[in-house]
Amino acid sequence: MTTVSATGIFSERTIRRARLGSGLVIFIFVLLHLSNHAIGLISVAAADKAAHLFLAIWRNPLGTAIFYSSVLTHIALVLRAIYMRRSLVMPKGEMAQIVLGLMIPLLLLDHVIGTRVAHEFYGYIDDYETVVSTLWIRNPANGARQVFGVVAVWIHGCIGIHFWLRYRSWYPDFAPLLLALAILVPVLSLLGFVEMGRTLADPSYQQAMTISAYKEGINTRYASNPEVHRQVAMIRAGLCGAFSASLLIVVAARARRKLKERLDQVAVNYPGGEVIRVPRGFSVLEASRLGGLPHYSVCGGKGQCSTCRVQILGDYDSLPAPDKMEQTTLRRINAGPDVRLACQLRPNRDIAVAPLLVPATEAALPANSQETSPGREREIAVLFVDIRHFTTLTETRLPFDVVFLLNRYFAIIGKAVEQAGGRLDKFIGDGAMALFGLNTTPEEACRQALAAAAAIVTEIEKLAAELADELALPLRIAIGIHTGPAVVGTMGYGRVRNMTAIGDTVNVASRLESAAKEFEAAIVISEPVASLSGADLSGIESREISARGRALPLKVYVIPREKAAEPLEGKD
Repeated sequence: MTTVSATGIFSERTIRRARLGSGLVIFIFVLLHLSNHAIGLISVAAADKAAHLFLAIWRNPLGTAIFYSSVLTHIALVLRAIYMRRSLVMPKGEMAQIVLGLMIPLLLLDHVIGTRVAHEFYGYIDDYETVVSTLWIRNPANGARQVFGVVAVWIHGCIGIHFWLRYRSWYPDFAPLLLALAILVPVLSLLGFVEMGRTLADPSYQQAMTISAYKEGINTRYASNPEVHRQVAMIRAGLCGAFSASLLIVVAARARRKLKERLDQVAVNYPGGEVIRVPRGFSVLEASRLGGLPHYSVCGGKGQCSTCRVQILGDYDSLPAPDKMEQTTLRRINAGPDVRLACQLRPNRDIAVAPLLVPATEAALPANSQETSPGREREIAVLFVDIRHFTTLTETRLPFDVVFLLNRYFAIIGKAVEQAGGRLDKFIGDGAMALFGLNTTPEEACRQALAAAAAIVTEIEKLAAELADELALPLRIAIGIHTGPAVVGTMGYGRVRNMTAIGDTVNVASRLESAAKEFEAAIVISEPVASLSGADLSGIESREISARGRALPLKVYVIPREKAAEPLEGKD
């Protein structure tokens, strides 16, 4: 017989999955409900007809159990998450999601009581004709509150979906479509509500409207019975009080913990001399945020990446042991025993740490010009750069860490190209293409390209040393540089239009980057680049390679990694 430990059932990973799963159930309910409202653009009768399918899904015993258990689970886990947060300093998106989430029960409680509760306990017939008439004609203030509640719950859900999917590889491609749907669904829903309200308020419609004697009798008795109103008020007060009390308990528990923690603090020491004192139980990442220190955390501090990792300076054996989730992540990156995830480590004593991935100022990459530029031929220098053995380097790494590695790599390239005076043309997978000489001479363009290449190699060496302990292979790059005529202009379709270059010069530069991989070299440059730049290539090996579309071989210079980081100065 297999036994499951309580820690496994109630682990952080399981709790997060329960919160996500319950949230998805609620989101599907809201999506279908709003879609039903949108059908009101056709007619009230069409919306009521569609509601039969909606109610068949959610008002049967199984649907009811799934939905309301999801609501209770989600509320409970959100309140737990608020309590578990040692600091309320968080990204704006997370703050907006939490604030909206706390408003939703109070905004929509009357709607739930006036429909589902009234229907189940008193037989109230809550079709669109009845509910919309109440919200649009008899109590428009309540109707306005319901509209605000619908918008709040939809935005809350969309933020949650975004946080869940944002690092999926396919998400950027579908994000514009999902954003359009996120706007379209509530807009159509509210328009459907407005159209039904206007229809029901029309005197001619009211005169022609026929209400069954059964429905009129049931709903009239519900509306005119003082005892029913008293019971409904008690239900409303009970539910509202239960939620408010739960929230107050969380707030009070946080306040009590904070008072206690003021007397029990630990100091987190950083390499720059910063000392941040935080209550015992705070994570190292929370300490960094409270102290305003930049600290990577690609996954948002959920233990799903390793970008926040720190090295423990000094004794690490007496610290709380990593939980299963942290252990899994640390094993994936082959971390040593003195390396921990800052988001998971909650020191129980004073501690000294060194973040292993220190955020640098992000390169302000040159903005792609959106001006239309007719294609014309120019003499330019083209640089291609690519990571060697990228698949091997990343096949065992966490998706968050691959994104982090590529962003660090792209930032290095962008900064080096910009500082040298070039233009970053495009990223291609794990490679990049840059142009030099758009506004200068061919000679200067070649010198700029060589300077950028040297800077890229230098910074990549630093990044490689930083990540040496966790990469399966050393981080190495290959660069190819060629110069010559190319057609430069704005190309593309629709909004995807950018300044770029095409032609044989571009193809040859790409071939030289491949040659750098073949020769196990850092940089391969063509003879025209060497000649125009005036670089001193004494002691640099030269070779001849074939290039597609060229009858004669091309002379190139093969610059090894040991010499690639040194700027190639011109001859005296």
